[in-house]
Amino acid sequence: MGRLVEQIRNGKILISDGAWGTFLHQKGLKPGECPEYWNLTRRSDVLDIARSYVDAGADMIETNSFGASRIKLAHYGLERKASEINKSAAEISREAAGEDRIVLGSIGPTGKFLITGEVTEDDLVDAFSEQAVALERGGADAACIETMAALDEALCAVRAVRKNTKLETVCTFTFEKTADGSYKTMMGVSPQEMAKNLADAGADVIGTNCGNGMAGMVDIVKAIRSVNRQIPLLVHANAGKPKIVDGKTIFPETPRDMARLAPDLVRSGAGIIGGCCGTTPAHIRAIADAIRAEILIA
Repeated sequence: MGRLVEQIRNGKILISDGAWGTFLHQKGLKPGECPEYWNLTRRSDVLDIARSYVDAGADMIETNSFGASRIKLAHYGLERKASEINKSAAEISREAAGEDRIVLGSIGPTGKFLITGEVTEDDLVDAFSEQAVALERGGADAACIETMAALDEALCAVRAVRKNTKLETVCTFTFEKTADGSYKTMMGVSPQEMAKNLADAGADVIGTNCGNGMAGMVDIVKAIRSVNRQIPLLVHANAGKPKIVDGKTIFPETPRDMARLAPDLVRSGAGIIGGCCGTTPAHIRAIADAIRAEILIA
């Protein structure tokens, strides 16, 4: 059992970090520019983002490697640098995290679909394997396979991590509320279906990220727990549903808004809570304070 699962099994509620893309853009990332390439060209800026979440009280820090599979990097002509970019991403977050905090190596979807024949299972497994191995070499403790919508792609990623590394395996899907009030991914996968398949595949931690604010995440956690009461759950919620105001994307939930609902996630069965789009170190600090206060009261 690795450090991540061990802490949850021992009853600790862990605080994860928040959004990265927002801060990269604030630091000058231009539209069409590769965010992950900054690990090599703007290292100090990436390190500053990671440190901001450490200072906010996060127990774990992700890596700037969400789109750093060779398949995704090919869009920028950077596929041959996949290993170097991922290793650097993990080294940066490890420097910020120190030895006391956990580093989650972020692995996002490739943007290619097996169902359309754009890629094969071997293509996906090879790309995810290269990414996971490099993240482990750079000092990651776990692979966080996130923002998934298709079961077949997620299972390829889980298999790649488990076969080629000793990293703990986290996998999260993004769900949207449907007309009948249930939740599904864009590929039609339900939280219950995700939970059953990922548990069978050997994922150590499962959960959900993006797409929803805290209130929606509570419902998704309850759906997962309806079919699996034991597996540790991670939730990275958006700061509410995005809105377009004066041509800009705004996330409406304040740190206080998110903190108010964070204990509900814990009571529903989540063991790791952090943020996704629109969340800032202020959001993470407020969530951490609310959860730690709840634990003290309990």
